[in-house]
Order: sequence, then C-alpha cells, then structure tokens
Amino acid sequence: MYAVIEANGRHLKVKEGEILRLDRIAGDADAEIVFDRVVLAHDGKDLIVGSPLVQNASVSARVVRQGLAAKVMAFRYKPKKRVRTRHGHRQPITELRIEKISLA
Repeated sequence: MYAVIEANGRHLKVKEGEILRLDRIAGDADAEIVFDRVVLAHDGKDLIVGSPLVQNASVSARVVRQGLAAKVMAFRYKPKKRVRTRHGHRQPITELRIEKISLA
C-alpha cells in the first residue's frame, strides 16, 4: 500500500513505516501530523486516482525529529579580479515516520 501526498508544495510517494525528510513543518518531536491532501492511492489491488484529491483519504505521520540538513556550499568567483565569495546554508528539516494510510 502506498499513497502520493501533497506536502510543502511537492508531491511525495509514501509507504507505511518509512522515514521521510521534508522542509520544516511546525510540530514538536513525537507529535502527530495528518496529511489530508492525498492525490493518488494504491491499496494492493486497486489504484485510486483523485480528481484532484482522493475523497476521505488521509495519511498520518509522527515527527521523529526536527533538525538541519547537510550543509550546502555555494562558491563564486570572478577570475583576475580577486573576488571570491563562499556561503554555506543548512536547510531546516523535519523527519517523519509514516504510520497509517487510510482510504475510508
């Protein structure tokens, strides 16, 4: 069983029990988050496609941790001009564990 949900403006394929990393979502560790914007669902034998959303479907997840992603470095320079800039950025992320996909 899997579903495609819309979260943070992106479509994500999720399965029960998997760990998912998203951009920061408000919520403390061990809080429950329910995604009700389910675009597509597969229950093992039937594929249910929403138009645009699947009716009465939801995905519940639990926050594992709030943290920061790996550092991304940006570097630019202009040759022969002594111009060099280096910036680092760590995106805030939320790790979620998908607990239940309900279609009813």
